[in-house]
Amino acid sequence: MLQQQLQSFIDRYNELTDIIVSPEVMSDIKKMTELSKEQSSIKKIVDAAHEYNTLISDIDDNKSMLDDPELGELAKEELKELENRKPELEEEIKLLLLPKDPNDDKNIFIELRAGAGGDEAGLFVADLFRTYIKFAENQGWKTEIMNSSESEAGGFKEMVFLVKGESVYSKMKFESGVHRVQRVPATETQGRVHTSAITVAIIPEVDDIEIEIKAEDLKIDTMRASGCGGQSVNTTDSAIRITHLPTGLVVTNQDQKSQHKNREKAMKVLKARLHDLQEQERMQKEGADRKEQVGSGDRSARIRTYNYPQGRISDHRINLTLYRLDAIMNDGLLNEVIDPLIADHQAKLIESSGL
Repeated sequence: MLQQQLQSFIDRYNELTDIIVSPEVMSDIKKMTELSKEQSSIKKIVDAAHEYNTLISDIDDNKSMLDDPELGELAKEELKELENRKPELEEEIKLLLLPKDPNDDKNIFIELRAGAGGDEAGLFVADLFRTYIKFAENQGWKTEIMNSSESEAGGFKEMVFLVKGESVYSKMKFESGVHRVQRVPATETQGRVHTSAITVAIIPEVDDIEIEIKAEDLKIDTMRASGCGGQSVNTTDSAIRITHLPTGLVVTNQDQKSQHKNREKAMKVLKARLHDLQEQERMQKEGADRKEQVGSGDRSARIRTYNYPQGRISDHRINLTLYRLDAIMNDGLLNEVIDPLIADHQAKLIESSGL
């Protein structure tokens, strides 16, 4: 029964309230933080549980007054409102009870890489990067470029940036995969549509305690920062390339003038990539269903097409097609694509969990 299921959350919340104010916990900052975090994570469920209990009680009270000559009509009206609210609230509670992805509240690194299509792919990396920055601004998130590698046509071969804010991974994890663009390049004299592709990887940021890297496993090279098109770049050996020898992962950073800052940023990205690699290996060993691992699944899968001549954006995972490409790209309105993906994912989770 739903009320009994919810009562366990209320009991745990109340128990945590008592434990947190106990002298032994108040003197242990780490333990207090851990318990406060747990309490905060179930607060929405507890609030919904209280509302649900009140709703059920009010329904019972109004039913008992239906035959009352004075209050019957009033009870009938109120009962109708309460019974309309009940299924809505139950759906909200189902979503709250879904198993939570441990990465959902984390900040992320977004890695964009040009694939097939040469200069056009690099230009689309720049376009999608601008869209993501605009979307992040719309969400009230902060962004920081970690590393970039420019292409000769004015785009990027690679762009890596950090996105910080509330529930960033939970919204952006659906972006991992191959993004295909179809449009007429500026250099195309015949007006032919070219198809190119870029890959997007969404990688959760990790704490130092989550992953340990041995110094002997790293090969660190310093080099001169490079640019193109006459751009003013560093003339000191401040660029950093870190190779993780056991896995062969390579991270470079040259965006800062300080070698120390470039190294610090490169290490952050390397730790996140290593943790992500370990998670993917773990899921493969467990034989997890790749289709359910939206965001951490197969990054070679084509997930979306941006067709400029038709003004169309199509997400192939849920057969979603919108003819609002310019508005979505220029104004960062990615929620029009992301929200349906989240809803579809939640519906599948509800179905598989039997809630």
